[in-house]
Amino acid sequence: MKILDFLAENCILTDLEGKTKKAVVTELVEVLTKKKSQLKDVDKVVEAIMKRESTGSTGIGQGVAIPHAKSEDVTRIVASLGISKAGIDFDSLDGEPVYIFFLMVAPPESISEHLQAIAKISRLLKDKFFRQSLRDAQTPSEIIKIIKEEDEL
Repeated sequence: MKILDFLAENCILTDLEGKTKKAVVTELVEVLTKKKSQLKDVDKVVEAIMKRESTGSTGIGQGVAIPHAKSEDVTRIVASLGISKAGIDFDSLDGEPVYIFFLMVAPPESISEHLQAIAKISRLLKDKFFRQSLRDAQTPSEIIKIIKEEDEL
């Protein structure tokens, strides 16, 4: 499984506007709705992700969060990626602000694929040079190139 199997260039935001957890989640869900026409009900998906967040933050530390949920609206895993220049308080495990958000929505029956995708994203984002490259990227196409290079390894 490769990240670019479920992340499209037009679902990458290099300068998130949201200043709160819910605002960022909403922004990342909306880009999936507008760009992929995958999600029909933004509010329902945002609610599912926020419900998941209430069981424990997906802010995994080191400036990274992987908010995710399952939805009947999708037939395969879809994702959006957002970079916050200022950083957002996302109740991260390390208490630090989050700069890189990798939001994922999966169909309810895709338990194994969902976990594989989260594991793949987590592995890549553990590398501090990879994280910094994403934060420094100016365009979605730069981010795609960075991910493609790392995802090949």
